[in-house]
Amino acid sequence: MLNMYPYLLSPIQIGGWKLRNRITMAPMTRSFADDKTGVVGNDVVEYYKKRAGDGVGLIITEGIITSPRAKGTFNLPGLYTDEQVMGWRRVTDAVHEEKGTIIAQLWHVGRLTHHKVSAGLPPQAPSAIRAEGHVHRYGEPFDMPEEMTKEDIKETIQQYAKAARNAIQAGFDGVEVHGAHGYLIDQFNSEVSNRRTDEYGGHLGQRLTFMKEVLHAVMEESGVDRTIVRFSELKDDAPDYKWEDPEAAIQTFIDAF
Repeated sequence: MLNMYPYLLSPIQIGGWKLRNRITMAPMTRSFADDKTGVVGNDVVEYYKKRAGDGVGLIITEGIITSPRAKGTFNLPGLYTDEQVMGWRRVTDAVHEEKGTIIAQLWHVGRLTHHKVSAGLPPQAPSAIRAEGHVHRYGEPFDMPEEMTKEDIKETIQQYAKAARNAIQAGFDGVEVHGAHGYLIDQFNSEVSNRRTDEYGGHLGQRLTFMKEVLHAVMEESGVDRTIVRFSELKDDAPDYKWEDPEAAIQTFIDAF
């Protein structure tokens, strides 16, 4: 197999990361954090330490929520309190002891939640359009979301920025912004969930405005060369959804970046 991929185990420099090989661990929801505090414990420390010890070049964490209202199911970790930062610091220290590189995936589920999960508040979304489906591990249908005001949008962008700042304080080597899979950023990007008529709605290039503002705010905290973004046509609540013109959509994203 290695003959087919001769460079797989060789070092590489990508942006600000000097990786020992080209193997990346994708983000996978673990739901190991304390449900009330969003703080990770010893099991999460050992989980990521083992992956680094096994030789993974780059670890991207599970989705880490940016606020209580960003929460989409139970036992999700956060990066918005000092206690959460301290918990993640133990994780990054353990990974670095194994000579690993680890970045935090920043996540806001938007409308894909229920008020009994998201701090007693209704979900947030670009438009008041209910998603189809049920909340993971809770089983209730997704709540009807509130359409975000411009003040809500500004506050949410600041929460992303604070989470990125906290990630660096916690010892992460950078961040990934989760802009895919039908979650909040993707909800702004998609005509399915975004019917706004202001600067955050309209054609695809205009709908990407929220994503661009989030990325700018995050990069101010984590650095341009230590920030990546995930985007995709795949949606958790609409598995059959496809971009009408994939090449044009990809080009619009590239132009935005």
